[in-house]
Amino acid sequence: MLNIGIKGQREITVEEKDLAIHVGSGTVHVLATPMMIANMEYTAASSVEELLGEGKSTVGVQVNVSHVAATPKGMKVSFDSELLEISANGKILTFRVEAHDECGLIGEGTHQRAIIDRERFDNKAQAKLEQK
Repeated sequence: MLNIGIKGQREITVEEKDLAIHVGSGTVHVLATPMMIANMEYTAASSVEELLGEGKSTVGVQVNVSHVAATPKGMKVSFDSELLEISANGKILTFRVEAHDECGLIGEGTHQRAIIDRERFDNKAQAKLEQK
């Protein structure tokens, strides 16, 4: 059962593939903002996935984060999420997300995910191919 306060945690070591210069988000050799955000999303999503019920999942619908410090290749980064709010209809989850490297805070903000029926969602997405 979903409850306010559910927490998630993940740790990575920044690799070459995670750098801004390799993901197209800049020309520098530090953790790319899109990679930071992807890990924040993963942390939030995985914290609730097993609690959703058969055939359910979540999809990201909003990200509002600041990337406040650079992290070089080889440094560890920990990602934390906490479920702050469940919408009145029970379909939108709002998380606090943070990222810290070995020297301190590198990113923080909020992230929203919508609870979806996986089969219905996939069918609706595939139907777009017939509309083009």
